[in-house]
Amino acid sequence: MLNFAAQLITVTPDDRGSLAERMSKAFPWTLALSPADRESCAQDLVDAARASSSTDQPHLAIAELTSWKETATAVAAGLSSGSAGLEWLDGDETVERP
Repeated sequence: MLNFAAQLITVTPDDRGSLAERMSKAFPWTLALSPADRESCAQDLVDAARASSSTDQPHLAIAELTSWKETATAVAAGLSSGSAGLEWLDGDETVERP
């Protein structure tokens, strides 16, 4: 978590280029994402870091980071929304607690 926070601190105050462009320097795996997904990823990571910091719940940022990194890994491996046999799950589905 500290490493992630340190990388964000170096990226966010810089004003050269978009947030997504700056994030791709700290997190090169984001380059596997589409430009639109890089923008979403960058903002999601900043938002999750802020939420984690303000609630003392570091798992929020780590979960967001892991989710986006795994998505980038899957895209780099050739998986996409158009891939045969790939089914994207709707995020609005509610699951009961076990």
